[in-house]
Amino acid sequence: MHQLFRLVLGQRDLSRAGDLFSLDDSEIEDCLSQALDEIKNISCSPDYLTNDNDQAVVEICITRITTAIRETGSIERHGAALVALWESCLEHNLQPQGKDEDTPHAKIASDITSCILQGRAGAYPSSLWAEGRIHPGQNYNRAPVMALAVPVAVRFLQQGNRELSRNMSSYLSLAAIAKAELLVQHTKAITLSVLGGKVKAGVK
Repeated sequence: MHQLFRLVLGQRDLSRAGDLFSLDDSEIEDCLSQALDEIKNISCSPDYLTNDNDQAVVEICITRITTAIRETGSIERHGAALVALWESCLEHNLQPQGKDEDTPHAKIASDITSCILQGRAGAYPSSLWAEGRIHPGQNYNRAPVMALAVPVAVRFLQQGNRELSRNMSSYLSLAAIAKAELLVQHTKAITLSVLGGKVKAGVK
């Protein structure tokens, strides 16, 4: 892991977290999966929900990591670690606290969802976006990423978080266009979500 990531994550050093943005994407791309694994350890710790410093460190590091993944087009390389962190959020409360205030793990899930939904232009057949079905910069045609992400996206439909549910509904709808076979085994779960109002509640 890059020494600055090791310092920031290892010591939860919020004062140095912003320095991660001074590094070139190429300097840190090799260690992004390691950093994501360490973030997972931090976010799953018993005191994470009450530790504002750790939450701030995690938020900054995820922003830096997802930016680097988008800019380097390396989501397939780091997809497993990214989805593992994403999936770990399902083990925690995702229901909004107060008036539309996301929980710490809902914030992590939202940031990772955005990264998984959006990649770099040129990552999919031009015929799909030419028809207006898939937009430039999205990862729907990256089969290895979708194979990891679709099962987790289906589980997020059951969590009742309005914003996350809406995003997952959009992802699954477009994923079905690009790679319908990946959704076949999840048809029952998706149907139950529709019947239970989970998907409808998340779609405007």
